[in-house]
Amino acid sequence: MFEKKEKSYTDLLGKTNRIVEGTIIKGDIESIADFRLDGVLTGNFTSKGKLVIGPAGGVVGDINAQNVDVEGNADGKIKVVETLNVKSTAVINGEVTCGKLSVEPGAKFTATCVMKSSNPETDAK
Repeated sequence: MFEKKEKSYTDLLGKTNRIVEGTIIKGDIESIADFRLDGVLTGNFTSKGKLVIGPAGGVVGDINAQNVDVEGNADGKIKVVETLNVKSTAVINGEVTCGKLSVEPGAKFTATCVMKSSNPETDAK
């Protein structure tokens, strides 16, 4: 009657990828799991999980993820399927497409923004 969804290997491990402060990466990152970035990425980031950009972290490039929390810097196109949380220390420049948007007072949000639900039929109305 009820079908149980099998958890992926990364869900079972309960682990998050992490790039620590002081690390600089030039190139693209693709991940199926959650990711915390306290370093700097110059390139594109793609994930089916959640991306957290820490206060010292930054991305110069495009971001495509399920959920994103930004405490640091993001410069480029950001596409978030569900929720983009912009913390008070964040600086965002570029284009944003997201399902839901939360911006704390004090954040620097200099971007065009389009909010779309994950259901295309709802967006058409």
